[in-house]
Amino acid sequence: MISLLPPSLVAVIPRCLQSARQPLPEGLIELRLGDLPIGRVHPMRQALLREVWPELERRDGALRWDAASLDVDARSERIGAVARALKERGAITGWRGERYACEHPVDDPCAERGEVLFRLERAAFRFFGLPSRAVHINGFLPGARLVCGRRAMSKTTDPGRLDNLAAGGLTADEDLVDCARRELQEEAGVPAALSAAIESRGALRSTRMEPEGLHDEVLHVFSLRLPAGFTPSNGDGEVSEFLTLDLETLAHRLAAGEFSHDAAAVSAFGLQHPQALADLRA
Repeated sequence: MISLLPPSLVAVIPRCLQSARQPLPEGLIELRLGDLPIGRVHPMRQALLREVWPELERRDGALRWDAASLDVDARSERIGAVARALKERGAITGWRGERYACEHPVDDPCAERGEVLFRLERAAFRFFGLPSRAVHINGFLPGARLVCGRRAMSKTTDPGRLDNLAAGGLTADEDLVDCARRELQEEAGVPAALSAAIESRGALRSTRMEPEGLHDEVLHVFSLRLPAGFTPSNGDGEVSEFLTLDLETLAHRLAAGEFSHDAAAVSAFGLQHPQALADLRA
């Protein structure tokens, strides 16, 4: 499939995929729930954590939370209280009132899900370096064109950068397909009758350091073939405009760094998928 793409796009795809897995700084401290490694914390945050989380121990080079005897709800309440204390001190910002699920570690999080260990406000995940999940949908119009949104300047992450047709974090206990269809409705005005045709294109992992902490997220990629004449419409204020890009223009904007890291990787990932030819012939 990739040989059918413009050379300019073929050239930029490896860089986009590589940008999703950036080198991490040395010295990050592993966060463990009992013996389970669940996150990674910057060493400069240890003193603050000692203030708000006195039962957290530094042991064997890791920060250990001995909460294996607690059930999911009790763990969620305790670490939620820690997160709220960090918020009060200004260490966690962008509070959303939505919770993500922290999962039991698995060998390949792109291929399988772990059982829920606790649920926590999404804004706290980067502070603790906890892995999260998100859905991203590549939207294709006839004529080998992709529909991309521009993130609103009010967004706390990547304001003004280009994104996929729709994308969003997977909230705790939400089904992946339901999440993708919800984001399509909220962000791009895609009706349920049309979003029912989305198809999975697999998943990739994105890791990098951000000011809030470690971003560690599995990006679940979906594809949606849109009918000719479809005009997206944002309904939640998170997208400032939509652009329809032919493949050459897409390659130029990807090479120029106009997309967010995750959206660039998802675009590249989807275009090298075995079903990409069918998507481009939407």
